[in-house]
Amino acid sequence: MRGKARGPAEHDHHHDHEDSAAEEAGSAGGPRRAFKVHGMDCAEEVATLKRALRELVEEDALGFDVLQGRMTVPAAVGTDAVLRAVAVTGMRAEPWLDDATSGTSGRSRRDLFTLMSGVALFAGFGLHAALSGVENAIGSEGAGLVEVTPWAVRGVYSVAIGAGLWLVLPKALYSARSARPDMNLLMTVAVAGAIGLGEWFEAGTVSFLFALSLTLEAWSVGRARRAVEALMSLAPEQARVMRDGVAAELPPGEVRPGEHFLVLPGERFPLDGLVAAGASEVDQAPITGESVPVPKAEGDEVFAGTINGSGALDLVSTRPAEDTTLARIARLVADSQADRSESEQWVDRFARVYTPIVFASALAVTVVPPLLFGGSWDDWIYRGLVLLVIGCPCALVISTPVSIVAALAAAASNGVLVKGGRLMELPAQIDVVALDKTGTLTEGRPRVVEIVVMAEHDEAGLLARAAAIEQRSEHPVARAVLEYARVRGIEAMPAEAVQAIAGKGAEGTVEGRRFWVGSHRWLEERGQETPELHARLVELSSAGRTVVVVGNETHVCGLIALADSLRDDARASIEALRRAGVNRIVMLTGDNEPTARAIAAEAGIDDVWAELLPEDKVTAVDALELDGARVAMVGDGVNDAPALARASLGVAMGAAGTDVAIETADIALMGDDLAKLAWLIGHSRRTLSIIRQNTAFALAVKVLFVVLTFAGVASLWGAIAADIGASLLVVFNALRLLRGSAEGTPRADSA
Repeated sequence: MRGKARGPAEHDHHHDHEDSAAEEAGSAGGPRRAFKVHGMDCAEEVATLKRALRELVEEDALGFDVLQGRMTVPAAVGTDAVLRAVAVTGMRAEPWLDDATSGTSGRSRRDLFTLMSGVALFAGFGLHAALSGVENAIGSEGAGLVEVTPWAVRGVYSVAIGAGLWLVLPKALYSARSARPDMNLLMTVAVAGAIGLGEWFEAGTVSFLFALSLTLEAWSVGRARRAVEALMSLAPEQARVMRDGVAAELPPGEVRPGEHFLVLPGERFPLDGLVAAGASEVDQAPITGESVPVPKAEGDEVFAGTINGSGALDLVSTRPAEDTTLARIARLVADSQADRSESEQWVDRFARVYTPIVFASALAVTVVPPLLFGGSWDDWIYRGLVLLVIGCPCALVISTPVSIVAALAAAASNGVLVKGGRLMELPAQIDVVALDKTGTLTEGRPRVVEIVVMAEHDEAGLLARAAAIEQRSEHPVARAVLEYARVRGIEAMPAEAVQAIAGKGAEGTVEGRRFWVGSHRWLEERGQETPELHARLVELSSAGRTVVVVGNETHVCGLIALADSLRDDARASIEALRRAGVNRIVMLTGDNEPTARAIAAEAGIDDVWAELLPEDKVTAVDALELDGARVAMVGDGVNDAPALARASLGVAMGAAGTDVAIETADIALMGDDLAKLAWLIGHSRRTLSIIRQNTAFALAVKVLFVVLTFAGVASLWGAIAADIGASLLVVFNALRLLRGSAEGTPRADSA
């Protein structure tokens, strides 16, 4: 069985004595130090950094988040040593600060050099056209310029080349020194070769287009990153706090748990809290994905980032700003990017083998035909350079991580928290769904559904006596009896000498007589059961009811039957799971067999495993996985924690505001909506489909240009234009996942 990923580590960012490097306490393996790495835009740079840092730290101890440009190392590694090692690669590192906007300077510098390269390229082309005539500016075959390029034109093209390669050249030099060719070295060699052949226009074009591709790649990464960052922007920057009877506008971070804050109609909640006064309806879609506003009154919980309806609310803060449900979701989604999916790992392995093969193939194309078959050196060198350019793995490398992060962000916006890129692919592979009963398939709150009156008692008297004994109990069954009596307008009688009997019930004195309220087992122990009464109790239990017996010292007064009703959308959610391709749906519950089977039949579930302890649920999950099936266990994240940890995929229901559920499960359905699981399966399949589409398309473009290269009809600028086009198309295809609608799978709000 796989190991369970830990919950989110709490981060304590501070400046140490060395150089203000951020340290993260509590993560696996001890404290860690985080850095912002400028120029780390894809997996190739990650591989380069791993090689550069291998003398300082083991590869497994390094952590990378390409989208954030973030690298983490064990805190024992010195800051200065890390900065020097990164600088050798042509990239630049600085200590990470949570509120830093240090990535902006790197992006603006890249944008500036790209603009300079493009302007110089078009200026050089214009100058050459003016000097030589447009019709003579490009060779008759469209593969290059005239053999003699004026020196003035070469100077302008040199600016285009220098600006385009300014940020690439240091990385290329490191790649050459380490004998590990990457796309930076491929492009640098291609440009140098074009200059050697006198193809200045081609060299400038390749430099500019490659710089443009890196800029667009950074933009696409930023687009996916901003979708994740948008989660945190949901919470307002100010909270209206009541201090000494006066409202003060304060940043949420300055509000202490227990303080009162006020939210007016139409405003977003800045913090998690409990309603102290007022009533309203709240749009919880940003957290739970619920499509309908939820009524809120005194004692109800609200979450930061959700939207108040028509009523003003006075609330009590329950968590500090950095620990709200919204903050934990955003932190988990951001951290999940470092947990690389199987597809990303495959692309990384492929790229490590693929790039050297491209380099060797280009060298063979350049040398073999002239040496063995008398080919033209200029012609075959040019074809080798084209092969180098089209061999650049940009489109392959960038498309998969963008797809995964777009899918993670879309899931979060739909109230589904997926705690890792690796886990984003798992729902598509689920064969069996195992469901807890209470709180997952049912409401989780027992309600009185039938009253059976016996002896000389009437219904009102029976309820009044039962309520008298139960009124101090916090047991869910006792609460249900009291609620039913309250709704019926029946007041509990005064009771004296009330005593709880563990595992059986309670007894007390009402109107001078001793009454008891308890289970069927206690009835048997008291010796007050008759054959007729036993038959009636069995009948009620077989119908899925929990029965409370009310009696006194001489006889049974009556029975109160309760049931935990099936969720309104449970059957539709089960049907949606079947349409999503789940082969088998089972119930794992600690409830008694008759009750479990009654609920399962009503919901349309295939099989029932009842009367299970938490450890029994683990055994059941093991049994379901014996034949190689992948099992998703769905529960409440508390008593189901062992089974959630053991299953192929652990899914917590109704996790909004529940620490245990978010910590334990792989996936948390933030609202109480089982239909989200069917949506997630479809979303996961759509993600895998887009990854496969992107991979196949990127490889097809490369194969096509390889054929065109050998046919002698491909050009350098055409090759890189095709590569940029492929990169853009796969990125835009991946970003479609941000829309978050899985084709062919019902949305949670329509299931």
